[in-house]
Amino acid sequence: MKSQIGRSVLRKDAPDKVHGRVHYTDDLRLPGMLYAALLTSTVAHANITQIDIEAALELQGVQGVFTGKDFPLLVGLYLGDKPPLARNKVRYYGEPVAAVVADDERTALEAVRLISVHYEELPVIRSPREALQQDAPLIHPDMADYVHIAAILPEPGSNVGHRTRVRKGDAPAAFAQADVTIEGQYEFPPGDHVAMEPRVAIAEIRSDGQVIVRSSTQSPYGVRAIMSRCLKIPTGKITVIAGPVGGGFGGKAGIQLEPLAYLLSRSLGGQPVRLANTREQDMVTSPGAPGLQSRVRLAARSDGAITAAEIEFLFDSGGYADYAVNVARAAGYACTGPYNIPNVSSDSLSVYTNHPFATAYRGFGHIEMSYSIERSIDLLAEKLQMDPVELRARNVIRAGHATPTNDVLDDNTGDLETCLRRAAAAIEWHKGSRRQINEHTVRAKGVSCYWKAPAIPTFTDAAATVSFNEDASVNVVTGAVEIGQGIFTGIAQLAAERLGIDTEQVHVVDEVITDRSPHDWTTAASRTLFMVGRAVLSAIDDAVAQIKRTAAAPLRCPEEDLEVSGGRVYIRDVPVHGLALEQVVLGYTYPNGNAIGGPVIGRGRYIARHLSGIDPQTGEGRPGLEWTLGAEGVEVEVDLRDGRYRVLRSACCMDVGTVINPQLARGQVVGAMAMGIGYTTREAFMFDSRERVLNQRLRDFKILRYGEHPEYIVDFVETPQRDGPYNARGLGEQGIVGMPGALASAFSRAVGVQLLRLPITPEYLWRQAHSAGGRSAG
Repeated sequence: MKSQIGRSVLRKDAPDKVHGRVHYTDDLRLPGMLYAALLTSTVAHANITQIDIEAALELQGVQGVFTGKDFPLLVGLYLGDKPPLARNKVRYYGEPVAAVVADDERTALEAVRLISVHYEELPVIRSPREALQQDAPLIHPDMADYVHIAAILPEPGSNVGHRTRVRKGDAPAAFAQADVTIEGQYEFPPGDHVAMEPRVAIAEIRSDGQVIVRSSTQSPYGVRAIMSRCLKIPTGKITVIAGPVGGGFGGKAGIQLEPLAYLLSRSLGGQPVRLANTREQDMVTSPGAPGLQSRVRLAARSDGAITAAEIEFLFDSGGYADYAVNVARAAGYACTGPYNIPNVSSDSLSVYTNHPFATAYRGFGHIEMSYSIERSIDLLAEKLQMDPVELRARNVIRAGHATPTNDVLDDNTGDLETCLRRAAAAIEWHKGSRRQINEHTVRAKGVSCYWKAPAIPTFTDAAATVSFNEDASVNVVTGAVEIGQGIFTGIAQLAAERLGIDTEQVHVVDEVITDRSPHDWTTAASRTLFMVGRAVLSAIDDAVAQIKRTAAAPLRCPEEDLEVSGGRVYIRDVPVHGLALEQVVLGYTYPNGNAIGGPVIGRGRYIARHLSGIDPQTGEGRPGLEWTLGAEGVEVEVDLRDGRYRVLRSACCMDVGTVINPQLARGQVVGAMAMGIGYTTREAFMFDSRERVLNQRLRDFKILRYGEHPEYIVDFVETPQRDGPYNARGLGEQGIVGMPGALASAFSRAVGVQLLRLPITPEYLWRQAHSAGGRSAG
């Protein structure tokens, strides 16, 4: 049987997706279902003085109208700071203020328009730096009362939801001895994921008290656990069902609409209630991508060796904490990027502002961190008058080096220098990094390096079960969610390889139901193939042991002499003596009718090994399961007359261990690069003077469109990740991480000014190309 690893097997859901046959949670309609709609805040920070709901209640078909006072509780992923509906105060533009439940969606939306809310506006906080001012208003004055997990360290009496400190070596001494130093300040505003399927949750309470929640979530077990904790429901009384999700990108990894959907159902006798975002609400009301303000200082010797870094990351959490506190933590422990810097002083903060609140975004702290570090590397290269590729190669992190948290990298560490050289070669860096095409058009190139480790709890787990059908085909059940990444195809290839069969004979169940699917932490952090893959292989090994145990009797040999492959179990050194798996997997029956064995059910599990928390004062610890390293290069063309640009080439070379499915791997990387182009050049919120979002519609919030894509070049290095499934490591998010740095480098080179903020729009390029002073532009 030909190996299933390294084959571009067609993804299992491709035909149904192409033909529109996939059913998402948003497509579900249940008998007797009621429909909820939200009224959201039209201001960014205000006291709620009055809510008039009488006209809405009188509308025919309305079953109930609810406000924050109906649900006096707080929910939260890491930090319990958010009411299901705003109570007494709103903290960001778009915050839910009231909910209507009606017989149909149209009536619910009509009733929302009949609700009147009176506000007393309060001063707004526009940025993290402003939030840290001594006289800044406190967005959460009751922070000291909030429940939070031990790893998150809020600072009551301030607007800081969490701080990660890293202290490695002696940074002040290294700066004092440095031959050269640079400093840069960087910033970009919050934005959104723009997932295809808006968030939706359908909740009902059955007559036995069982709570059923159907949700477009990446984290069905996380939703169950948080609902249990915050709503005081026994975990076993909650069932969360997650089918295929129409795009997540981290935005559906926390807890979103589910608690409110449940509360609305509970208020109406347990009837099914469907709560779905409009597109505009999905962009503003539910959480999006965090903004950032950062400051980076680097110290180096004259030969380019970086000796110290002083780093400050101020993440814009918006009105609530959600995932942003852990995003700041992830950026903190990865703060230097993939460079060997012996002396580090870093503070990474999650800071409340009056912007829409933030959650996980593809890259999870690493994309934001990487932009700041890569821009700083370019500033250092400019000051040293050193080739940016060579400066990076001089400082890349390798096995034996220590991360910022003083975790020494082992032999599983990828080969970053090779990735860098290949990415640079792909855009023909050696032919020059800037070229004048004509009087007003230039082409320029940029490079970046990146790394990413999963930002996961130390107890992150995965599990799987394997069973067999009468034809010996295999059923695999996991807690993983299909969010567009093709995970079920990868899982099928791993299982098929272990059994020596074709991938077509493996059926992966595509719906997670928490009271029957095995536990899985969350489908996030680029850890699903790694961890769920390990669990699936363990389940296959368990099943194979059972097959051998049953087959040993009729084949009259010890179990250890048997092999399972190619749909048979046979004696290893006498392959002709064997049985078809169909004869064994449901139990073996002798000619006289006696039967032995019974159905084979393999069970497997995996839990992250050797992870630890990080010291709150020094950051020391081992928070990263495995690091994926890579490099990216881009070439852009800019018309200096008006700032119009094209991205011509985008290259990524990543060390992924083993490539399980080359076509799926390429698709993940290309999609990530495309998302990175949009993130860098346009996908950001614009605010008015009162911090109201001006571009909450896709007409105004521009994303990358067909026809704008560059030539994508994808390459892989395969340094084995020896504890990964068939030596593979994660790659789902990583292709986005280096794009902002590479693109900013290329655009800076094109206009001759170091660009220090995002998004890099044509207008911004035009202004900088025509600016008279300075080499850096904020």
